[in-house]
Amino acid sequence: MSGALYSPSEDRAARAEITLFRDWCAGAFNVSLPDHNSFHRWSVSERSTFWSAIWDYCDVRGEKGGVPLADTGDMLADRFFPEARLNYAENLLRKTGPSDALIFRGEDKVHARWSWDHLSKTVSRLQQAFRSLGIEKGDRIAGMLPNVPEAVACMLAAASIGAIWCSCSPDFGEQGIMDRFGQIGPKLFVTCDSYWYNGKLIDVAGKVQAVEPQLGVPIVIVDYCGKAEHLATTLAAGRTFDDFVSNFRPHALEFERLPFSHPLFILFSSGTTGVPKCIVHSVGGTLLQHLKEHRLHCDVRDGDRLFYFTTCGWMMWNWLASGLASGATLCLYDGSPFAPSGRVLWDYAEQEDFSVFGTSAKYLDALAKEGLRPRESHRLDSLRSILSTGSPLSPTGYDYVYRDIKSDVHLASMSGGTDIVSCFVLGNPALPVWSGEIQGPGMGMAVDVFDEAAQPLVSGKGELVCTKAFPSMPIGFWNDPDGARFRAAYFERFPGIWCHGDFAERTEHGGLVIHGRSDATLNPGGVRIGTAEIYNQIELLPEIAGAVCIGQDWDNDVRVVLFVKPAEGVRVDEQLKQRIRLQIRTGASPRHVPAKIIAVSDIPVTKTGKVVELAVRDVVHGRPVKNLEALANPEVLAHFTGIAELSH
Repeated sequence: MSGALYSPSEDRAARAEITLFRDWCAGAFNVSLPDHNSFHRWSVSERSTFWSAIWDYCDVRGEKGGVPLADTGDMLADRFFPEARLNYAENLLRKTGPSDALIFRGEDKVHARWSWDHLSKTVSRLQQAFRSLGIEKGDRIAGMLPNVPEAVACMLAAASIGAIWCSCSPDFGEQGIMDRFGQIGPKLFVTCDSYWYNGKLIDVAGKVQAVEPQLGVPIVIVDYCGKAEHLATTLAAGRTFDDFVSNFRPHALEFERLPFSHPLFILFSSGTTGVPKCIVHSVGGTLLQHLKEHRLHCDVRDGDRLFYFTTCGWMMWNWLASGLASGATLCLYDGSPFAPSGRVLWDYAEQEDFSVFGTSAKYLDALAKEGLRPRESHRLDSLRSILSTGSPLSPTGYDYVYRDIKSDVHLASMSGGTDIVSCFVLGNPALPVWSGEIQGPGMGMAVDVFDEAAQPLVSGKGELVCTKAFPSMPIGFWNDPDGARFRAAYFERFPGIWCHGDFAERTEHGGLVIHGRSDATLNPGGVRIGTAEIYNQIELLPEIAGAVCIGQDWDNDVRVVLFVKPAEGVRVDEQLKQRIRLQIRTGASPRHVPAKIIAVSDIPVTKTGKVVELAVRDVVHGRPVKNLEALANPEVLAHFTGIAELSH
């Protein structure tokens, strides 16, 4: 299609799983579904039939029951599969044999490879060990782990008996650990001895020792760096992972079949605006939504090699783990994506024949700024899809992928989040890819864009909403018995409608553009501006290594302030500021041009790499930042205090 960056061949589009499923539905339900738009409309208008079809087509193991959807017309009251019984782990561990289930690399320091049989045997031993501690259905197990195979095994063992898995990455500090796990009262804490990052061994003994008396539960230590046995001896109730499972012999796995809405995961919000919210996700909702996204939107097939660069503290880890249900081999990585060099993930992709390479928009931007060209340096014949999320992928990022990584790859930018452990909008392997655009809403998702008066927008920017219930809506928040906090988080803005907090816009191709978070949207002169629109322009300037943009309350209005981190050896003088203003003026609009451009030495980000506009805005306005533990580099905020230029 003229103007598209990529269009699948006719054969590739016809063989895409989403096309095959559309044809299957058309035949099974005797409906006319001539194109994708009609298919999506049908999936939303006939949600009961659609989600029942997903269950059948993906061969979900369990008892479906006779009611796919108890539709009340109220998002908060609707219930999917109220009669169903199933187990998440049973659906992920259906494969057996010696082929790879998990492949792992910890930078260039640690390698591992687990077969399907080895994974099942390890889960069996863990299942018995958990039960020996009296852990049962509904209990919580907390993990502070690198993205290692043992983390997947512990999660699956928890799910197999109906326990609830909660995890974070080992770079969290003592306060960050307790802000999360202290709220949920786990029965067991699983951690590591140390971890590698950027070639350095990072010890965790001090914080594990500090949280032990606060958690007051047994601690199991995965031996990642050869120090587990020593750490265990320093704890009152510490055991190594190997010792924990040593008394149990693998036997046939037992799976506790649970109601569709039984808790599976507790995920934690970033915590940048206070103590993290504990978001509870269901067994059935997570499984069905992930099967749909993997199979239909990412075209994941049995035997594919599925990679996502993530930590155990990001919902993309849970999303990645579900790839086992589609028969995919998970390619796990822990550490810096630039250790020992920017080639490391592409070496991994080439050597293990990745089918799907998932990452963040920030990583792709960093590769581009490094001048890396994987299409010239690596053999990527098996790579069919590149996935991007975490923040909006700029048009520059799209251009980089097709120019310097692979010209015939399906590039799918995605947006959703921890709140739904999945996506509202994402890719479609049977449709063209347009620069800067997410291809469209997820199947079965009644996604819309609303104006301030709760009216749908055909064009223009507004709030991303979902108007009908979907399976992966959270069960609620932990310790929110009347649901008041949950309703306030998503249903206060537009009563009865899920408001996600993203500033979005439809495109003429049926796609969407995410312009940033609504709470970080700028409002100079009463005109709403998404920060992503400014960042898209900044990424075109090689002199700038990073930026954060905020609205400063000024003279009974809001003025746009842009903080920039210069590239190495670059000085932010008036000439460069003029170039920045010109780029933003011509690439976005005059309204986007910042009133102030100020150089800083670094940009504060969360542990998943998201720029934290709200924290910077609070510092600039003299307000306390509510949760520094959520930041990867909280010390950077000191650079934003007392800036003289912001006082006039």
